[in-house]
Amino acid sequence: MGRGIWSRAGAEAVERLDLPPELAYGVPQIELMGQQQFLMAHHKGVLSYSTQLVEISGGDLVVRLTGRDLQLLAMTEEELRLGGVIEKVELVNLCTEK
Repeated sequence: MGRGIWSRAGAEAVERLDLPPELAYGVPQIELMGQQQFLMAHHKGVLSYSTQLVEISGGDLVVRLTGRDLQLLAMTEEELRLGGVIEKVELVNLCTEK
């Protein structure tokens, strides 16, 4: 199936379930599970990666994670999952940073 069909189906599901409209348009979503795991859906790629710092693009937003023993557990075109000891999560809005 083409990407457009899935986009329309997603938009219809969001509308029927009365969910926030951002979910249908690929807006980055993040989930933190304690200090041990981080999940980001609709990412635009990893900008930098080390065991102490990971920066992930979300388009106009960069998510910056700092911690210890950070590691990429899984990554697909749609989402990525990190593990380790997450000490800090920063959201950097590129539209306002200059």
